[in-house]
Amino acid sequence: MVLLWREKFVQLMAQDRPRVVIVGAGFGGLTLARALRRDPVEVVLIDRQNYHTFQPLLYQVATAGLEPEEIAHAVRGIFQGRRNFRFVMGTVVGVDWDAQAVLLEDGDRIDFDYLVLAAGATTNYFGIEGAAEYSFSLKTLEDAIALRSHIIRQFEEADRHPERIREGLLNIVVVGGGPTGIEMAGALVEWFELVFRKDYPHLPMNRARVLLVEALDTVLATYDERLQQYARRQLRRRGVELHLGDPVARVTPDAVYLQSGERIPTRTVIWAAGVRACPLADRLGLPQTRGGRIEVEADLRVPGHPNVFVIGDLAASRDENGRLHPQMAPVAIQGARHVARQIRRLLQGQETEPFHYRHRGTMATIGRHAAVAELKGGLRLTGPLAWFAWLALHLVQLIGFRNRLQVLINWAWNYFTYDRSARLIFHIQPVPADYLPAYAPPQQTTTEA
Repeated sequence: MVLLWREKFVQLMAQDRPRVVIVGAGFGGLTLARALRRDPVEVVLIDRQNYHTFQPLLYQVATAGLEPEEIAHAVRGIFQGRRNFRFVMGTVVGVDWDAQAVLLEDGDRIDFDYLVLAAGATTNYFGIEGAAEYSFSLKTLEDAIALRSHIIRQFEEADRHPERIREGLLNIVVVGGGPTGIEMAGALVEWFELVFRKDYPHLPMNRARVLLVEALDTVLATYDERLQQYARRQLRRRGVELHLGDPVARVTPDAVYLQSGERIPTRTVIWAAGVRACPLADRLGLPQTRGGRIEVEADLRVPGHPNVFVIGDLAASRDENGRLHPQMAPVAIQGARHVARQIRRLLQGQETEPFHYRHRGTMATIGRHAAVAELKGGLRLTGPLAWFAWLALHLVQLIGFRNRLQVLINWAWNYFTYDRSARLIFHIQPVPADYLPAYAPPQQTTTEA
């Protein structure tokens, strides 16, 4: 009886509270929902999945270093006991600006007093022929599992039919020389050399090639020149073939063609060349900039919509010099905390403040004992020290003690045994990260959250 009365009391209180609807349970959406835990608002978080994915470690799932559940955490589990919070599993397909309501795929509508768009980004193929159809992206857990299974299948096929190796079965082409690309390339060569060499003793493992293709003449182009040189040297030393300054012209089911005319036979192309705003941004009728990002004012509000904020990869936020902020997790996290403060100010009748992103550094790992780090104050690290710093940072940022413990155990196992556990093939067809259903017919009823 007491619990029932308490639930009714909470529902009555929620009706009098402003409703903050957050679209997307990524780094920005989760951070904002957490930041509003003590505020007099009702928080509704919407995501098409019922879990948060720690995207920086997706490549380790794809290369059998970690299990999928170790880098994911159920959203409801994160917010257990929160009285001003509700999670809705659904796909947002639009916004009714006149009615101030979010539209879901099944036709439901959720009213809002404040709306925060944090739906993230998807893969950018830059209009290259065949790239979307014949390459693997790495944005979701399904993507990582599908890629892992596909790579293992190629080795199983080559073990049965060695004569097909010349067709490119064991050639893995990674497109993009940013952090994701070099981390994936480095992990692949370690996987092949340390694990597959033992798993497939009859295969000529020297014919398994990892090729990194980058349109620019270097990798990690936004990093210091010394760190770029270190990364190139380490990748080559570990067996990665670098194709720099030679962009991809087209992708087919059995090859990658470079602008120089070179043809690389392969059945596996991993696209890590860039991102663009998720397709929802194109449906909202809001001003956009390059890559589909939504234009925002200095305080991260949408021009003409004083109760709508955009954060993370979706926002075209800029620094003091007018340059777009990078599409990275730290920008989303800091933006979320900023929006939480601005909502409090608006509730108190105060003016909003501009968003200032404080860059604290970037890191990228190449493999065992090899990483680069560019930290605040100009400090630059390479080698084992940078590698251990990268491991510690990502371990701390994982959500949930159990996830951290499982990842730590797996990393220790991999480190000391030179082995990896997750070498299972699953037949899975991932839903494209840029998939967005058509509009459902408008409904007259409103979902009470």
